[in-house]
Amino acid sequence: MAKDFNAMEDSNRSGNASIHDVSDPARRTLLRGGVGAAANGLLAPLAGVVSLGGCASAAAGGSPLLGFKSVPVSTADTVTVPDGYSAQVIAQWGEPAGVSGENAAFKWDASNTAAEQEAQLGMHHDGIHFYPHSGSTAGLLVMNHEYVDEGLLFADGFANWSSEKVRKAQAAHGVSVIEVQFKDGRWEIVRPSPWARRITANTPCGISGPAAGHALLRTAADPTGRRVLGTLNNCASGKTPWGTYLTCEENFIFYFNGPREPSAHERRWGLRPGNPAGGRWHEFDARFDAARHANEPNRFGWVVEIDPFNPSHTPVKRTALGRAAHEGATTVVAKDGRVVVYMGEDARFEYIYKFVSRDAIRPGGLRANAELLDHGTLYVARFDADGRGRWLPLVHGQGPLNAANDFADQGEVLIKSRQASDVLGATKMDRPEWIDVDPRGWVYCTLTNNSNRGAERMAPVDAANPRANNTMGHIIRWKDDGDFTGTGFSWNHFVLAGEPANARAEAQGNVKGDAFACPDGLWVDARGVLWIQTDMSTSAIGRGELKALGNNIMLAADPRSGEIRRFLVGPVGCEITGATATPDGCTMFVNIQHPGESPSERSDSAAPRRHSNWPDFHPAGRPRSATVAIRKNDGGVIGT
Repeated sequence: MAKDFNAMEDSNRSGNASIHDVSDPARRTLLRGGVGAAANGLLAPLAGVVSLGGCASAAAGGSPLLGFKSVPVSTADTVTVPDGYSAQVIAQWGEPAGVSGENAAFKWDASNTAAEQEAQLGMHHDGIHFYPHSGSTAGLLVMNHEYVDEGLLFADGFANWSSEKVRKAQAAHGVSVIEVQFKDGRWEIVRPSPWARRITANTPCGISGPAAGHALLRTAADPTGRRVLGTLNNCASGKTPWGTYLTCEENFIFYFNGPREPSAHERRWGLRPGNPAGGRWHEFDARFDAARHANEPNRFGWVVEIDPFNPSHTPVKRTALGRAAHEGATTVVAKDGRVVVYMGEDARFEYIYKFVSRDAIRPGGLRANAELLDHGTLYVARFDADGRGRWLPLVHGQGPLNAANDFADQGEVLIKSRQASDVLGATKMDRPEWIDVDPRGWVYCTLTNNSNRGAERMAPVDAANPRANNTMGHIIRWKDDGDFTGTGFSWNHFVLAGEPANARAEAQGNVKGDAFACPDGLWVDARGVLWIQTDMSTSAIGRGELKALGNNIMLAADPRSGEIRRFLVGPVGCEITGATATPDGCTMFVNIQHPGESPSERSDSAAPRRHSNWPDFHPAGRPRSATVAIRKNDGGVIGT
């Protein structure tokens, strides 16, 4: 995620006993690489860890997986990759997506209409996956567009607010499906393409699973509770074994104007008067006024399934996977053929989930698996202090999930998944974000940061989240017992992010290699390399404990040795997010989100180039999110 809406409010005020409360502190050992170490030992740099002080690593030796020399820290307004690599910019915000008959060019003065934006790539690229149709030389790129910056989207920002501006902002959200091909040594968008499609905040979507039709999902416009307009704040994503794309609705609640006195349910989800992310949508689109349409927010916060190769397919919100500020939906196949989906919820003190399908995957693509994600069990994670953990089922009628605790049925458990997790005693985490799985069965989750950890009236430190005022973040990992469907697991910390030169011990970390902070994006490639992307807040970059780390970066880690190297540095003010590759591993696609973001996270429409003009550097232009295609100059596999 980019915009730090999570800093606005901590909505988890549950009285859950944390690990700190129920365990013997002397037994709270943290594991790294299978070796136990006292918690205070993990807060200091490991032996052999060197602060690079802005310099690249000396050599490419060491890890057999990492065959490149790491790049230096940078504050330049460019994309930096290792020697022997090239990065090509493609698919910028506002470029025609290739929808048949719709090829309006991007206008540097931001005068494109809402109708034109509906056929152009959206703003603020995020999760991305590649779907080949011709080996590794052509296929579909499907990507999320998380939010918009009105100072860039409109020539006059919030001035002269109108229904047209709301429609354009809504059109810049959602998902883009574009066709790309490798031709004459470069990647290009195919225009027109029979598969090209834009899915926006106004695209009709279905609602399926146990909560479909529930009273809490019904509105005056949709008395059935089974159809909803749009998907928005689309952050991380997933790719199913049957070839579909899972887009995740993250900070949806901030698009809604709340009532003056929110209910307990609305407060738990952070709803309040005003809508800081939505650009005053409720003034011209009444469904975003929750004071008038109380159930509309319940229709967002879901994982949405899309069929990339079927442009007529209606996206479906899969309620069996639970409602959350979803940050990703990573799928793996269990030994018995069932699918398991791991999901984080990017908000302070929220939870990690997994869904286990009732049925096994069938051959035949989405047609044969159209209801696979509608039946199964949703679990939430509890991390115990002894390095073990449990997956707690969110099933109506089990334990406290009953009518006495305001859960009338399974649909209500899923709509109120945060409250259900509260009463089950799940572990409050430090903003769990992207999740991926390595070839050995280890599941990794980035925990970006949590400056409120340990603060008065907030959750204390615990074994899984061991640092107060956690400005640096960490990566936790676990292995489920026996199989991905197991209800118990063993866990440890893969790394505590940080900079060894920091004075505060809890900000030093234990990085074996290149220092970093605020891990966010995460992707395991076919060779087993763990790619880590950072999202340091623009207001914090270059200051305080982040001062020496430069711009946001992408690193490569060897999960076996723990070595981490800096592979890519992004331009000024950006977040690095989303990664995917061609089947041969010779092209990696990475998204650069919000280059030139101001410390306030809203651009000044009168000076759009104040902080960056990447990637076009047009004299009358503005910074644009974009995808970069990275290749080795010798045509080899990325990272080798």
